[in-house]
Amino acid sequence: QVELVESGGGLVQAGGSLRLSCAASGRIFSLYATGWFRQAPGKEREFVASSNWSGTNTYYADSVKGRFTISRDNAKNTVYLQMNSVKPEDTALYYCAARPYIATMDQGSYDYWGQGTQVTVSS
Repeated sequence: QVELVESGGGLVQAGGSLRLSCAASGRIFSLYATGWFRQAPGKEREFVASSNWSGTNTYYADSVKGRFTISRDNAKNTVYLQMNSVKPEDTALYYCAARPYIATMDQGSYDYWGQGTQVTVSS
């Protein structure tokens, strides 16, 4: 069992930056790949970024590529999502998720989920 708790969300102006954190507890977190997903009001949840267990392979949605960076500190059991040059369309509830070893963009393949942290970008 892996428990995930997101933090760092809030209100930010367009063009600004925000860093989300996902703290994990439970099984050996360093063996788990992690992903960030988001759900905007009235829309389906979508993939944002993912990282394999070692952080050597990362994947990004086209909409955030070049602006967002996923990273992890296995010593702290924490995954981060650095969000730069944010846009109003980045407004959503952001979720952290985990699955063993290999990162994917398929939310259905993730076994563990956090409760989410709200990000609101004002124009």
